[in-house]
Amino acid sequence: MTIKVGDRVPDGQFGIMTAQGPSAMTTDELFAGKTVVFFALPGAFTPTCSAKHLPGYVATADDLAAHGADTIACMSVNDAFVMAAWGEDQNVGGKVLMLADGNGTYARALGLSFDGSGFGMGERAQRFSMIVEDGVVKSLNIEAPGAFEVSDADTALSQL
Repeated sequence: MTIKVGDRVPDGQFGIMTAQGPSAMTTDELFAGKTVVFFALPGAFTPTCSAKHLPGYVATADDLAAHGADTIACMSVNDAFVMAAWGEDQNVGGKVLMLADGNGTYARALGLSFDGSGFGMGERAQRFSMIVEDGVVKSLNIEAPGAFEVSDADTALSQL
């Protein structure tokens, strides 16, 4: 079942890169007591993700924070090494937390995964964004396959 507005996010964990190497972050560490702009995309270094989706959040990070976002987090079905390298490539500079969902476990738990095997990508996260307040989904924007219309940073900013 797909998560919806008003639902509590499922428990889980993400891979993250730290100065000491790969580590884990739980959903409680990410969401508890915070307003989080959480977005997911099919893959690091892919065209729309690299040209539009992530850069939009990096560019509007200060505005998102000024409107109440404690954290901006990007999730993809990639490993922590790839997410860290992509963050460096995209000059994230700590503005967006780069979260790895290496096995697609969290995307599945949200009900927001898809089979990209036809493109040689395996299971991936759908493109979406949500505003999560203290672990509860306040807004949810799920893209149609191949679209990039509602999960952008400007939409998130309008929902804070």
